Parts: sequence; structure tokens; C-alpha cells
Amino acid sequence: MTAQLLSLAMPQAGRWPLERWCAATALSSVPLAAAPVAFSLVSLSVTGDVRGGAAMILAMTAASVLGAVPITRAGRRLAPLSCFRILVAVRVAALVAMTVAAVTGAAFGWLLVAALLLGSVHGAAHGILRSLLAGIVPGSGFPRALGIAATLNELVFVISPVLASLLGGVSPAVALAAMTAAGVLPVLLVPDIRPDPQPEGPTPGKAPVLTRPVLFWLAVAAAGGFAVAAFEIGAVALALRYGHDATMALLFTLPLCVASVSGGLWVSVRNRPLGRVRILAALALTTAGAGLSALGGSLAMTVLGAVLVGLCLAPLGTDGSLALEHLAPEGRKPEVVALQRTAHALGIIGASAILAVAPVSAALAAAACLMAAVTLWAALGGPDRD
Repeated sequence: MTAQLLSLAMPQAGRWPLERWCAATALSSVPLAAAPVAFSLVSLSVTGDVRGGAAMILAMTAASVLGAVPITRAGRRLAPLSCFRILVAVRVAALVAMTVAAVTGAAFGWLLVAALLLGSVHGAAHGILRSLLAGIVPGSGFPRALGIAATLNELVFVISPVLASLLGGVSPAVALAAMTAAGVLPVLLVPDIRPDPQPEGPTPGKAPVLTRPVLFWLAVAAAGGFAVAAFEIGAVALALRYGHDATMALLFTLPLCVASVSGGLWVSVRNRPLGRVRILAALALTTAGAGLSALGGSLAMTVLGAVLVGLCLAPLGTDGSLALEHLAPEGRKPEVVALQRTAHALGIIGASAILAVAPVSAALAAAACLMAAVTLWAALGGPDRD
């Protein structure tokens, strides 16, 4: 089915370039998806305490937020594909350094430094890789291509932690080595795209970027990242709240991911933007999902909340990416796409901070409030009239 969808999405680019781009995009997320489990296992082996893994995740995410825009701007002097290869090389070097530190039992500070280096290039690499899509499919094929990429990305986030657990059971260094190998694959898979010359326009860096419509979609990304992180990071706490063992966290993460994959497939088949009414509906459903789970009336209600949030994740993310592609000034599209990933990361940081000091119900309530605020913004004209 995926192969048929791919063939429909690329009438002007041929089959293999888009398939390779989708695979490269999905595999580029493997280090990020496997990091929570792998970093906890590494920290346990080096320090005897899993809490160091959370510190490494925080360092990686913070570096991604801080490095996304500056590194993307610095890479403008290079061809997009060359810049992407350099950024992947930095990421691989960080993973190799982390693996060596884990094997040799180096001080924990070196693991933090490697995590910082790993995260610093993630947002910029994502933005540049996303910008290559314009050379593969026409604008009419973007929704389907992004929907397929979102579906594969969710599968990566489902499979990677499981593989990290299995390989980490052999040795944390083995899990890191597998992450390193997966981190190299995007460079081998990404097609050699030469973007068309951009038309003359405002000098990059002078045209305004943070306009109100752009800020709206960044707010959607941040609120969505917050809501998803509240479920994924708080899944163990949710399992315990309903009297289950911690290993039953999958009762919440699995429905969330399955629903997200379903949402991505729907976007791929539909192959067009949501439109104002559907944007409002998706935002309202996400608000309702977080609110239902925050109330915690029953296990079924909480799982239903996770499903509602997951269903809307890919449609809103894809629509946001399409909107930002249109709103970005010429010459700054990778930067704006990197800002979307940065906003998503800020949402994850916010949810992590609340979960560190408050019960999971507080994080879910905060997610519902954030989504309600964004929904109100949309109702007052966010995507269309700002």
C-alpha cells in the first residue's frame, strides 16, 4: 500500500527519489526515538543511576532548540545536500564519542557533552532534509509525501525504543552502536537533489520570519509536542495510577502511536490541506483528548484521550509544515522548518519540566489548556486571517 501511495505522490520525480527521501527522513529520527531508553541504560552502566539518562535527554533537546536556527543560517553558504551530510557526520561523531565513553567508563560529563553535540545539529538537519522535498515532488504532492513521512516517523518511534531495549540488554554500547549505524543511513539514502534556482526577492535575513501566521503554526507545534510528550513521558505514571505494573505503559503509548500512524495514512490518501474547519476540529479533538486523560475518570477514558491526540498529530503536523513552507521568505525555508521542530522540542521540554515536579494529571491538564488556547486562536482567525 505504501508503495502505491508513493507512486501516486510523485508524478514528476520518478519512484525512487521520493522513496529514498521518505526512508532518509524516517531513519534520521532513529537516534532521537531510541535516546530515552538507550541513554537511561548508558547512564545506569556508567553511574549506577538511570536519572542521568533524563539529564542527557534534556541536554540533547536544549541543544536542538538553541542550535536549529543558527546552524541552519550558517549552512546557507553550502549546497543543501552538502550541508546535510556535514550535519549527519557531526551527529555520527557524537554517537561514536558516546559509545567510546560508555565502553571505557568515562566520566558522566563526557556523555553530557556528546548529548549536547548530538542534539545541536538535529533541528538544522531536519529543516534541510525537509527543504529537499521541493526538488522531488510538485507542490500538489506535498500533503501525501509528508503524510507518508509522518507515518514512517511514527513507526520509527514505536520500533526504536523496543530495539534499544533489546540491544541494550546485551550492552548499552551495542544499542549506541546501532543508533550510530542508523544515523549514517540517511546520508546513503537521501537522493542527490539539486534545488531549482530561487527567484529574486528580499535578501535572506532581511525579510520578516516570525509573522503572526508563522507564530500560530509554531504554537500548534509546541502545544502538540507538549500533549504527546505528556502521554509518552508520563506513560509509566499513568500505568501506576490505574494499578498496573510500570511495564504496562504501552497501554497508553501503543494506542497513541497506532492512532498517529492512522492519521498519517489518512493525510497520505487525502493529499490536500485540512482547511479551516478541519484544523479547528483537529485542535478541538486534541484539546478534548488531553482533557479527558487529565480527568482520569477511568482507564478507558484515558486511552480514548491518547487515541484522540494521536489521530490529530500527523494531520496538524503536516498542515503546519505545508503552511510554513508557503509562509517562509525565499531563502529561509529550511530555517522556518527548523523552527517548527524547535517549537515541538520546546513543548517536550515544558511537559518534561512539569512531570519532574508534578503528577501526570497536571501535565495533561496543562496540555489541554495549551491546546484550548491555540484552538481559540484558530477560531479567532489564526491560520487564515492573521
